[in-house]
Amino acid sequence: MNRHFYISVMVKRPVFGTLIVIACVSLTAFYVPFGEAEQAKTVKVFHAGSLAVPLADAEREFEAANPGIDVRRESMGSVKAVRQITDIGKPADVLAVADYSLIPGMMYPGYADWYVRFATNDMVLAYSESSKYAAEITPENWYNILRRDGVVFGFSNPNLDPCGYRSLMVMQLAELHYGDDHIFDDLVLNTTAITAREEGGGYIITVPEDQKPDTGKVNIRPKSVELVALVEQGGLDYAFEYRSVAVQHDLAFIDLPEQIDLSRIEYADVYREVKVQTVDGKLQTGKPIVYGITVPKNAENPDTGLEFVKFVIGDAGLQIFAGRGQPPVVPPEGSGNVPAELKSLVIMEHVEPTPAQRQTPVPAPKVPGFGAVSAVAVIIAVAYLTLKGLIR
Repeated sequence: MNRHFYISVMVKRPVFGTLIVIACVSLTAFYVPFGEAEQAKTVKVFHAGSLAVPLADAEREFEAANPGIDVRRESMGSVKAVRQITDIGKPADVLAVADYSLIPGMMYPGYADWYVRFATNDMVLAYSESSKYAAEITPENWYNILRRDGVVFGFSNPNLDPCGYRSLMVMQLAELHYGDDHIFDDLVLNTTAITAREEGGGYIITVPEDQKPDTGKVNIRPKSVELVALVEQGGLDYAFEYRSVAVQHDLAFIDLPEQIDLSRIEYADVYREVKVQTVDGKLQTGKPIVYGITVPKNAENPDTGLEFVKFVIGDAGLQIFAGRGQPPVVPPEGSGNVPAELKSLVIMEHVEPTPAQRQTPVPAPKVPGFGAVSAVAVIIAVAYLTLKGLIR
């Protein structure tokens, strides 16, 4: 054998081998097996804090019935949940809020064009056995108990959580119901930077960004469920909560009159006499408490999101809510461009959604393995040309 040819081959073999190794490593780095991609279905859910317990139950049952889907929930105030999508740009496959009107009011037309009303609630004043004057408080005197020295009560931030602005509505409506013109002054105006004025025969309450609560009297938290632990541990005497939250956490509560607890359609005209203007300038009008759910337009997995919504508003989901002290809307009520897959489960409200604005196209997900094929093809081509040059 020609000595020059033998040495040349000995050099080329390691070079070619090295290139093949590089190609294999690249294939491993880029390639995602199709089977694994199919199994990695998730449903990201942003939801009101007051839905945490029933949706945890729904998550368990839904995942048991759909082993290939992983539900991932994030609990927060409803207004904050909406803003995670509209202001920050975070994708969510399902949004469930404690005030259905937040969806058309804050998300139409760019981020949603339909919703389903699926559950109700009402406002109560929650407390524990260790709360001051727990043995004396009644539906007739609760506001006087809250006025007493040493009593600390709380509500959630009205700018972030519907339970917060509803708490303010309850205290303003209490003035009308009990004929006491100083309830709101004593409990809110004199203890926070929140203001109120009379206008058009009703009241408009204005909430600044910093409510500056007198913490010796009032405790304001981002979401209402955060007040539960404070009441349980004795750090707070009373908290305005949803009935379902009090029931789910075994708290005692005052059953407020229907004229002020935001529960009855019969008193809708009374409730709307009070409005709350949040720091973003939006005006929330008093009305019966009804929850809403939708699949946002920025959902990364809209199909699986829709399946979860279908479960929540179906028989199994509604039974979960009823069992957790949160009356479901039966049948659920749909509004806007409700997907065909849900229409057999709802009754439709005939409301035309706002025409959708032109949206920035969302890039389609990459097909697993496509990047790997392209990368390896390039590397093999380079290997071939390199080897060809060396052999020459």
